[in-house]
Amino acid sequence: MNKINPKEMDITPIEDLIKEDFGEVGSPERAQFDMECDAFVIGEQLKLERLRAGLTQEQLADRIGTKKSFISRVEKGRTDVQLSTLVKLFRGLGRQVTVRIL
Repeated sequence: MNKINPKEMDITPIEDLIKEDFGEVGSPERAQFDMECDAFVIGEQLKLERLRAGLTQEQLADRIGTKKSFISRVEKGRTDVQLSTLVKLFRGLGRQVTVRIL
């Protein structure tokens, strides 16, 4: 079996591709991109935990006193969620939220 040597491949680092499409770190376009990525990751984590808990979006919404449409928007990364709301969402799934500043 032939092994591929990554050094012999013409691979563009992901950071270079992101810079090309969304600009340098600190630019308004890049800040927007980074924020949307964070919202996407949070939404995917919420969806994963909700499915692990065996709940529908509607069941989670009922648990925390909101609407299914809100849960859907969060899971799709289409809404800005306050920290207190994020904590409430995950507590509704029996999970904790930890914030880490890097």
